[in-house]
Amino acid sequence: MMKRVPTVLVLSKSLFYRLRVVVSKANDRGDVPGWVLVAVMTAGLVTAIWLIADDALTSVFDRAMTSVSVRN
Repeated sequence: MMKRVPTVLVLSKSLFYRLRVVVSKANDRGDVPGWVLVAVMTAGLVTAIWLIADDALTSVFDRAMTSVSVRN
């Protein structure tokens, strides 16, 4: 009888943990709408900044490339 009690406890504990994992996975839907919103807003901000500062960004890039270019 003493040997059966620990075995029953181990099996019930194992079953409890497995059920908990299954239930937690079933309720885990993630935050897809939040990530979609972040991605869309980031794309919108990049587009807006690009439209507003296109000339300034182009000149900064050209100056940076000129300053690091190899001169003969």
